[in-house]
Amino acid sequence: MPDSMSEQLQQDMVCEGLLECFHGLKQLDKQVFQELVRTEAPLTIDEIADEVDRERSTAYRAVQRLLQAGFIQKEQVNYDQGGYYHVYRPTDPEKVADDMQRMLNDWYAKMGQLIQEFEDKYDRAETSSPAAES
Repeated sequence: MPDSMSEQLQQDMVCEGLLECFHGLKQLDKQVFQELVRTEAPLTIDEIADEVDRERSTAYRAVQRLLQAGFIQKEQVNYDQGGYYHVYRPTDPEKVADDMQRMLNDWYAKMGQLIQEFEDKYDRAETSSPAAES
């Protein structure tokens, strides 16, 4: 991932890049998300681990990052005899897009504020010394 904003603007980006750009998600996180979208059915951690060919604990950490970012949802399934397990499904893409748009708007406002602070702090007209008398 590029370090500067100008490098980010120059690189080619695909929509899945938003997962990394907005939330710092890893390649495995993107794989898990894409697998959940592809299957169209809720999956358990064990099923996710099998699909992405990783250990259960590694898949679990990816799922936790996706949950925290709001890209997936966790649902509890109860057994008739007692007990339960969890399954995971993607969050509605419209909700995720709305959340990312809100985050982008907040970021844009913050950057505008910082740019104004920079201008106020370094404005040469305000900080220049009076002209020397001839």
